[in-house]
Amino acid sequence: MPYPDHWEADVVLADGGTAHLRPIRADDAGLLREFYARLSPESIYYRFFSPRPRLTDREVEHFTTVDYDDRVALIATIGPAMVAVVRYDRLHDTEDRSDTAEVAFLVEDAHQGRGVASVLLEHIAAAARERGIARFVADVLPENRRMSKVFRDAGYKAEQRFEDGVLMLTLDLAPTETSREVMAAREHRAESRSIGRLLAPRSVAVIGASRQEHSVGQTVLRNLLGGGFTGPVYPVHPTAEAVSSVRAYPAITDVPGDVDLAVVAVPAGSVNDVVAQCAAKGVRGLVVLSAGFGEAGAEGRARQNELVRLARAEGMRVVGPNCLGIANNAAGVRLNATLAPTMPRRGPVGFFSQSGALGIAILRWAAERDLGLSTFVSAGNRADVSGNDLMQYWEEDPATSVVLLYLESIGNPRKFTRLARRISRSKPIVAVKSGRTTQGVPLGHAAQALSLPDHAVSALFAQAGLVRVDSLEELFDVAQLLAYQPLPTGRRVAIVGNSDSIGLLVQDAATVAGLDPLAPVDLAPDAGPEAFESALRETLSDHDGVDAVIAVFAPAVSGAESDDVAAAIVATAADAAKPVIATYLGERGLLHGAVPSYPAPEDAVRALAYAVRYASRRRRPHGRVPDLPGADRVRARALAEELLARGEPTPDETAALLACYGITVSAGEGGRGVATKITTAEDPSFGAIVSFGLADVAAELLDDRAYRLAPLTDVEAAEIVRAVRTAPLLLGHQGAEPVDTGALEDLVLRASRLADDLPEVARLDLDPVIAGPAGAVVRRVRLRLARPPGRHAEEARRLRPS
Repeated sequence: MPYPDHWEADVVLADGGTAHLRPIRADDAGLLREFYARLSPESIYYRFFSPRPRLTDREVEHFTTVDYDDRVALIATIGPAMVAVVRYDRLHDTEDRSDTAEVAFLVEDAHQGRGVASVLLEHIAAAARERGIARFVADVLPENRRMSKVFRDAGYKAEQRFEDGVLMLTLDLAPTETSREVMAAREHRAESRSIGRLLAPRSVAVIGASRQEHSVGQTVLRNLLGGGFTGPVYPVHPTAEAVSSVRAYPAITDVPGDVDLAVVAVPAGSVNDVVAQCAAKGVRGLVVLSAGFGEAGAEGRARQNELVRLARAEGMRVVGPNCLGIANNAAGVRLNATLAPTMPRRGPVGFFSQSGALGIAILRWAAERDLGLSTFVSAGNRADVSGNDLMQYWEEDPATSVVLLYLESIGNPRKFTRLARRISRSKPIVAVKSGRTTQGVPLGHAAQALSLPDHAVSALFAQAGLVRVDSLEELFDVAQLLAYQPLPTGRRVAIVGNSDSIGLLVQDAATVAGLDPLAPVDLAPDAGPEAFESALRETLSDHDGVDAVIAVFAPAVSGAESDDVAAAIVATAADAAKPVIATYLGERGLLHGAVPSYPAPEDAVRALAYAVRYASRRRRPHGRVPDLPGADRVRARALAEELLARGEPTPDETAALLACYGITVSAGEGGRGVATKITTAEDPSFGAIVSFGLADVAAELLDDRAYRLAPLTDVEAAEIVRAVRTAPLLLGHQGAEPVDTGALEDLVLRASRLADDLPEVARLDLDPVIAGPAGAVVRRVRLRLARPPGRHAEEARRLRPS
């Protein structure tokens, strides 16, 4: 039996390095012997419970020849070397043990403590479930504490007993909330560390450093040197003795010291040779500025795939190719490995840009606004490092309090929304996504129409906690408020200024934006710094009536010195618990590096309205994803795999799958109540989504549907039923008897859990669902199954395909 392609995976280890996982093959005998020869006697004893200096030919053949069903073994490789192996053997000693397998690990001593065994356990467990294995058993010596901990920390339901000097463990392989949380936490730590290694290198080599003015290699080298990088910088040039007055080396392997990060600026056809040299040198990360990869058609795409394969196999992460570079403003690093001549000051904003072409402009605009950045990454083709990786890093980074994203597409939508929902509860994420009329897709592919209406996209971004803006200008407007001012606690806005007309414009704009503006406090046209400070302090002291303040200063009607007034506004705002922003001198940026200033009243109000909506969403209860009585998720997974292999499901098979989640289909027409519609679909940009609305022509014409990400919490299920404009028809409009909204919410929750658990469900329509005072009945169902790309990414920790 051949093994499935998805059993191979690139993974990130606990220290941020990478490895490749794959099933063992018969031709791995040589690799196994070399691996075994490097093991310590202690590791061998822990595995076999006895000394075993070498493996016999028969043992090697036994260990490398498996059937990928009853006997499965996965190995981890770094470069050409095998560094670990895990295997299971199905037990057939009694009839009722055919769903049980014995599992065993062996990790090379030099790679123990890197999380290799934990990752191997995740992947061998996923493979075992696909082959009908329900539990693992393992015998572990009591002194082998490291391996015992791997089993204990996996999060599966476990039993153990001590017998004849051996610890005997049994693991139930059914995924649990704990095992999912454990997997997500390990993934988070590993990916965060892998990005940390890229952004905080101790040394940098520029491969392709050039003497030619304005070339890519010379530009990035000069920016590294001019930015004050705190470690050594090594230019690599085939013939030059020095570049930019720094000693150069003909190849990276000639550099005398260690190299953490290599910035690659050579022609595309030479990049993969350079990657091999970096691997030999022990480089830990690559920034590939070179173009000519995925953006250049099929040949470039193949070259890009090979680049990623080579780098990951050798333990390296890759930013790019075809990117602008990376920057880290931390005082102990000061890394500007970009092509941008202007780098903003140090500050609390982390910025991810998918576009290399816009990167230089983005950094210039940030500097012009005095918006400080902690770190910046331009990912270019995103062959490896993506926005998801950066979000994992920024969640833990104490120097970053606001995350900005410029997105053209979303690589792993389920992971993106999961991360965003978690991170946005503590750090604002502001995103501008290009393509309101086209859907971002991988480079080299034609764009396709958006699969969702724009209002649905905004609703899904909001549910995930993201602040979605319409332009880069708005992105910066909102960022400078969130980065330098506290969050508003409500919608009440005070207006203080020296121009009555501008104050009224602010009041009107705030009303239109859905805020609650107070009557403007009109200072005299010649009001100076003392008048502004006094009025602002009095306004800010109104703890119950004011949530935010907009200061207005128009110098044309004032004799006051503008710098003095700005200083007064900043001083007053410094110790305030409420946000203070300004429309000041027609300028956009930060007053004295602290108070956001906007050129027009509408700009100031719009930025504040975004912050108010984000803060309100963050304060609201998020609810929880509830347990579903009667749900059999293990049975549902097996049935979905079976139905997918057979083709289009029959009505009875569809009903059986839905029954696993407690959804009953009562086929028929009509019935008393309101006809509603619940749709579940796998969207290319967001993953599993659920929509709800009334099942009638008017609702369809008006596109009156509400959308949410799966899985829904109990709070979100209540929201979606009430979010449509026709919701009053469900709630007792004009004296009608209300329907059982609790039954609708329960049905939405069950459909959303099914969609989240089973990515094979490409679309599920419950239409109509007849909702009445005594419950909700599903009358008709349509189900379509399809194998989504990368569906196993959520079942075991792995890097996405390039």
